[in-house]
Parts: sequence; C-alpha cells; structure tokens
Amino acid sequence: MAGRIKSLIGSLGPAIGRPLGLRISEHENMLREIRQDVEYTQTLIGKTALSANVMAAMKEVPRHEFVTPEQLEQAYANRPLPIGEGQTISQPYIVALMTDLLAPKPNDVVLEVGTGSGYQAAVLSRLVSKVYSLEILERLSQRARAVLTRLGYDNVECRCGNGYYGWPEEAPFDGILVTAAAPNIPQPLVDQLKPGARLVIPVGLPGLHQELLLLEKDAAGHTRTRSVIDVIFVPLTGEPLARPSGEG
Repeated sequence: MAGRIKSLIGSLGPAIGRPLGLRISEHENMLREIRQDVEYTQTLIGKTALSANVMAAMKEVPRHEFVTPEQLEQAYANRPLPIGEGQTISQPYIVALMTDLLAPKPNDVVLEVGTGSGYQAAVLSRLVSKVYSLEILERLSQRARAVLTRLGYDNVECRCGNGYYGWPEEAPFDGILVTAAAPNIPQPLVDQLKPGARLVIPVGLPGLHQELLLLEKDAAGHTRTRSVIDVIFVPLTGEPLARPSGEG
C-alpha cells in the first residue's frame, strides 16, 4: 500500500513534466467544480451533496493517469475528454454522481460495463471489495488493464467482452454501473443484480435525448426505475444493440 501511495503522489507532477503543486491545485479545482455542479443540479438529483466517501475517492484517483498524452493539459477539467477509439473519459461530475447513485459499500462486488480508460473502475475500487469491468474494444481494455495494474488497483478485474450480457459467472452483483448509453436497459444486467442492488445506466439514442436512470431491485426481485438527469454518452455497442430491432 505504501508503495502504491508513493507512486500516486509521484505521478501527480514531475512524472509528466508539470509541477506537483499545480497538478494538486488542478485536482482540487476539479473537486470544487463537482461540488458546484451538485449544487446547481440538486433539485434534479435530489441531494445537496455527494457522499463523503465518494468525494474522497475522487480526490484519491489521479485522473491524469487515465487520459491520453494529448489531453494531459485538460486532465482535471470538469468535462469529458477523448481517449481514442471514438470513446471518452466521462466528466468528473458525472463519474462522481453515478458512483454516488450506486451507493457502494465496502464489501460490495460490482460490475462496470464500459471500462474505457479505467478511471471509473479506479474510483469504484476505492469504495468496494471487487470491481469486474467489461470493455468491448480490445485496445481500450488492454490499455486500461495496464494502467490499473501499474497504479496498484489490484481489486479490479478487466475483461474484453460484450457488456450487454454482463458477467454471468461472477453474478449476482451488489451493483452495476454502465458508462455508455443503451436504447433500453439490458435485461441480462437486471437479472444479474442481487435483491436490494442498484443499476445506474444512461439510456437513450446517440444524438437524441438521453437520461441517467437509477434502477433498484427490491428483496422480492421487483424493480423500480427513476430518471435522475439528462446526459450525453457514447452509445453502448454490441451485437444485440446493432440489430435494427434494437436501435429504436
């Protein structure tokens, strides 16, 4: 653990040619902007502040490690950034909000659909026992796995695969978080939720209206869903979603 913390501290500045103090200042400014966005959207999201544990995880994870070299100057900007392959690393406010909505607990085992850069998985890893993360694009999956391993996030397991189907051999999960927009909520993911668990997912079509949904499964297996806030995400891809009948 001490070695990992030392590595993270070192990576905040000199390793990428920026003063440590400046990198820390940028990170702190990102956290302030997240809090401001929560205030601006409190009537929509139904809360005036995010969990202290979630904010602590956002403070711990070095976002600049998960962006491309071309985006290093913008690593702590409170907005999405391109990571290649037509994908993005999500806006920090949205990462924090989705994590908070999942209501993660220390002993939880959670599934992330859409590893991307690995940033959301790293944030979740600070809050739960185990993260299983699926990414359909091989190059992104390999890159994220390498970064997470280098930084010592050893409770994250990455796999290249179609997230629509989830990870049935490791199910059921205490929570599922999806980082790409589906035209509807994939039933396999609902089926892989434990009773009492939550699914956080953006739903909608590319270029059209999308909303962040929170689905909760009760002890009897019944589900209820509520819309939290309008969002813009890249589309969830995979064979069931590519068929004309699944495009909506």
